[in-house]
Amino acid sequence: MAKKSVFGLDENIAGMLSYALFFFSGIVILVMERENKTVRFHALQSILWFVFLSILNQVVRFLAWLPLLGGLLANVVWLVTVVSWAYLMYMAFVGKKFKIPMFGDIAESQVNR
Repeated sequence: MAKKSVFGLDENIAGMLSYALFFFSGIVILVMERENKTVRFHALQSILWFVFLSILNQVVRFLAWLPLLGGLLANVVWLVTVVSWAYLMYMAFVGKKFKIPMFGDIAESQVNR
């Protein structure tokens, strides 16, 4: 039987939903989930990763005035965001705990305190 989580969802579904609306859903699930450490990990990693990408996107937008480099950087950040979003949702859905370097370690250490 699958472990249950917030809102009575299976652990893998709640973990996947942590990434669904980027850091917004991560915040909601982190606040609502009190027990399941796996779901809390996914929610916190979602918050950390997508806040970082949002800040990086703002920096790249500032650099957009640079010929070629600005547009290239914006496309790379967009591609990283979309690919990582889909991959993290998939990995959570299949029940694998993929840790983004640095961000996953921070999330794991905070959840296990």
